[in-house]
Amino acid sequence: MFAAELQSWLDDPVAEKFPYDVVVQHFHDVGKHFVRPAELKLLADARDRLPLLRGPWEHVRTLADFLSSALDKHDERYDYPTYLALPLLRQPTVDDPVDQAPFVRARCDRLVVHLMADALAFEIAAMDGSTALLPKMRPTADRIDKRCKHGLRAIRPALNRQSLHSGLTASEPTVLARQVSTAVRADMSLAEQRVIELSVLPVYTAHDEYMFLRVLQVFETTFALLAVQLRAAVAALAAREVDWATQLLAGSRTALVESAPLFSMLATMQVESFRTFRTFTEGASAIQSRNYKIVESLCRQPDRERLDSAAFVSVPDVRKRVLLGQKTLDDAYREACASGDVAERDTERLGEAMRRFARALVRWRNTHYRLAVRMLGEATGSGYTAGTPYLAAVRTSPVFHVVESLTRCE
Repeated sequence: MFAAELQSWLDDPVAEKFPYDVVVQHFHDVGKHFVRPAELKLLADARDRLPLLRGPWEHVRTLADFLSSALDKHDERYDYPTYLALPLLRQPTVDDPVDQAPFVRARCDRLVVHLMADALAFEIAAMDGSTALLPKMRPTADRIDKRCKHGLRAIRPALNRQSLHSGLTASEPTVLARQVSTAVRADMSLAEQRVIELSVLPVYTAHDEYMFLRVLQVFETTFALLAVQLRAAVAALAAREVDWATQLLAGSRTALVESAPLFSMLATMQVESFRTFRTFTEGASAIQSRNYKIVESLCRQPDRERLDSAAFVSVPDVRKRVLLGQKTLDDAYREACASGDVAERDTERLGEAMRRFARALVRWRNTHYRLAVRMLGEATGSGYTAGTPYLAAVRTSPVFHVVESLTRCE
């Protein structure tokens, strides 16, 4: 219960003094799906105060983004972005200035490390018996050990790039996970810590949903990175900067490859647990991932059938970009080759970078499909889709047309 604390705040509303801790604790105690209407009404009253709040804008913005996620079911607008609290994470976007592309890798590395270190810390705390958070269907110690191993594999390259690896001496996964969590936490600002604390509001109280949320947030961060880098690659080709375009494609491929262990981590999820909390996620589905559709549509223009499918209808702003003639890597490659401005050896090098990226993305799709089959079986998708038959239908779709014959079946 947080009624008393929130009512006190409503009497003197200041963004920095919002009672986040008791509100988040209550959501964790009962699950977002089960927060009572009277309590949600108080949060809605707090949201109504936002335009009048004084103090630094950053504090007001954080509160607005938190309340947007907390009230999504109350407002009947619950979906994938609000379930994952994506606005709170401040991910880079495809609309950021293209000259920021060189810095986006470090920005995403930092967020990925924060998200995964927090997931590992939760698993360790549960194994130690030092947390009562999400107590239902606790996994065994062996399962937690496997989760730590795969999670650490996923973020080890980012830890190295962030220079957070020097004190990581353990070889046993759970011990190393403790070291990572401690090192990452010590490196975070107070604002970064607050974002991590506010950005996980499970719908139920099953243990595995915490990991599920964090892994999906990391995947979304990865595709945010890809969206920025692929847009920059299109711009680089327009300027005939083949070296830079090739580097961006290589970096995007690397990001996909580095994220692969997250599927192994998700595979440790207990099927019964997943199917239990999934009951309360109806309306939120990865089909609504804006960043994934941006990446897909930056590679080549989607076929009309795909563009009119639920996948793109669920992200109308991305669909509009395509309909307005968004430039793609397919377009940029053709134009560069036809211009006569690019040497043959450079077009071959660029084509190979596109093929390597395409192979990595097709592998990502196939792994996603296999995991979904394991977890969902024949169940329908939570975003009002056909579920695994939908994934099966799109997993072999060509990433590019200009190199399609070399990537479609790999």
